[in-house]
Amino acid sequence: MQGIVSVLDGNTFVVSDRQGDIEPSPDLPTGMFSFDTRFLSTWRLTVNGERLHALGFDDLQYYESRFFLVPGAPTHYVDSPVSIIRERTIGGSFTDSLTVLNHGDAIADIVIQVDVDCDFADIMEMRDQPPRPDVRVWTEENALHFRYQRETFCRETVICASQPGQFDEHGITFRAKVEPGRQWVVRLEVDALVQTVPGRNLGGSLRDHTHQVRRQMRREVDAWMANAPRLVSTSGSLCQAYERSLVDLAALRYVPLISRGRSVPAAGLPWFMTMFGRDSILTALQALPFQPGMAAITLHVLAVAQGTTLDDFRDEEPGKILHEIRYGESAAFEERPQSAYYGTADATPLFLVLLDEYERWTGDAHLVRELEFEARQALAWIDRYGDILGNGYISYQPRNPKNGLENQCWKDSWNSISYHNGELPAFPRATCELQGYAYDAKIRAARLCREFWDDPAYADTLTGEAAALKERFNRDFWLADRGFYALGVDPAGRPVDALASNMGHLLWSGIVEPSRAADVVEHLMGPHMFSGWGIRTLGDGERRYNPVGYHVGTVWPFDNSFIAWGMRRYGFSAQAGRIAEGIIDAAAYFHGRLPEAFAGYDRQLTKYPVQYPTACSPQAWSAGATLLLLRTMLGLEPDRNRLRNDPAIPERIGSIDLLDIPGRWGRIDVRL
Repeated sequence: MQGIVSVLDGNTFVVSDRQGDIEPSPDLPTGMFSFDTRFLSTWRLTVNGERLHALGFDDLQYYESRFFLVPGAPTHYVDSPVSIIRERTIGGSFTDSLTVLNHGDAIADIVIQVDVDCDFADIMEMRDQPPRPDVRVWTEENALHFRYQRETFCRETVICASQPGQFDEHGITFRAKVEPGRQWVVRLEVDALVQTVPGRNLGGSLRDHTHQVRRQMRREVDAWMANAPRLVSTSGSLCQAYERSLVDLAALRYVPLISRGRSVPAAGLPWFMTMFGRDSILTALQALPFQPGMAAITLHVLAVAQGTTLDDFRDEEPGKILHEIRYGESAAFEERPQSAYYGTADATPLFLVLLDEYERWTGDAHLVRELEFEARQALAWIDRYGDILGNGYISYQPRNPKNGLENQCWKDSWNSISYHNGELPAFPRATCELQGYAYDAKIRAARLCREFWDDPAYADTLTGEAAALKERFNRDFWLADRGFYALGVDPAGRPVDALASNMGHLLWSGIVEPSRAADVVEHLMGPHMFSGWGIRTLGDGERRYNPVGYHVGTVWPFDNSFIAWGMRRYGFSAQAGRIAEGIIDAAAYFHGRLPEAFAGYDRQLTKYPVQYPTACSPQAWSAGATLLLLRTMLGLEPDRNRLRNDPAIPERIGSIDLLDIPGRWGRIDVRL
């Protein structure tokens, strides 16, 4: 089933079919979701007992959509006497407005049935969760209630209507007589409640409520877009991808309960509509020249949730930045550790990278001083808990082997880290990009020590540690016989010798010896890695390579954006431009919205990018990829109170002007 997604700020979203109906699916998380719980599992519309078929669909905004429908089989679409317009808005609650139009010359007797069910499934358990026998259903004052309670965990769905109807445990039925040339309208509102509250009958106020939500959402979107720089380019594909990226980032704003009402970027729809430390940090980093406020809120919220104790169940350690936080039933009852889960080895050094880059871009010294304690705790984690083997490298091994992630780098699927022959290394594992992040974090933290924390001695220590790490890394991870960096090293110090995209992140971290950068770039842009659309996660020729494998051969737009940024750092502008060109070309096939990943097939083979079957779309760091690629092509770098630019734009992309770029310099235009 083709899913249609409507979203508000990442907290509530709906996945339906092209008619607007919701039915349980084993392959797609269909339903209305909020805070990791499905509040509607069935929402099916019939008219006079017939299912509806779509004539068209308008994706008006990320928070509203419109379906144009007729009853019956496709064979009698022509001259149908009745049609239905279904308008959907997500804004605090879910509103479905149904307009039945009579095109005939006689009064139409219409029976409108909405079948409803609520299973309150945890989004992380949907495929394995049996039907709940203990969902309570009742009607009250023209409203339908579904309620599930397990001890103190309570979730309730309340459905109200603007017209009187027959409410029962199976749904709602309306009977209407529609005069010729006239219409009949009912508005249904669905509230997702996380605690017991009295039912309410909104009745006629639904019209005003819906319009008010739309106006408020429109104002928020307009303000968000107006605050971002304006792009002028001869490349229509780039302009489309840029606007889509900004809109998707607005849609993915998520308000976790620990944020005091502030929004951070959620990772992506539909599986990861929550805060992920790594994803939020990298998205904020990509978006710095466009929406710098996103970084400040992300840093604040992650600092609040920073680890304080040793907890094997949650993989928590003092100073560690969290991986994700969930609010579903399995997390609430500690059947899974995601009530606040810390199983990631990269978010902690990346927190320091973002803190420094945010100050370089905005000049916000106050935030750097405010988060000094959390930053020092993160540095302490790198050396004490991150260095499991005491060999000077960040490694990972799940403290919770039953429920925790095996791989705690960004490629966190079970088979993503392997030797060239396909074997999996033992734990602890030290992947190469983690060392690059640690190096970068210490270099950047040293600057913060000198300029803001009045601690030059610690700055000197960090600078020395970073230099020693760089020397040690270039000795232990370099595969001289193959001319590239190992994917990682195993506990015995043996290189994990697969050719993978991870080493591309070494370029933007700066840990690569300049004399080796050309070899790294050559391998990344060679036929085993570069598909023509982008760089694959794993090289064609490695034993585990699979062009549709999640982390073992697909192309990830976010991955490519950081690799291209790193290539510019080392002076490889043409190669960075080829990556930007390929990713922007791919975006055009997805109407500007880059998915989480697409297949690693060679461009000459498929002629178009093939989307990974269960990819998140929209996804935050995929939306951010276009933004970072723009920064890379324009060569934008903050230099105290001015913005330097050194453009290197592929000829086929053409001209680019980026106007009103925010930063410590105020607002500035880059015109080429």
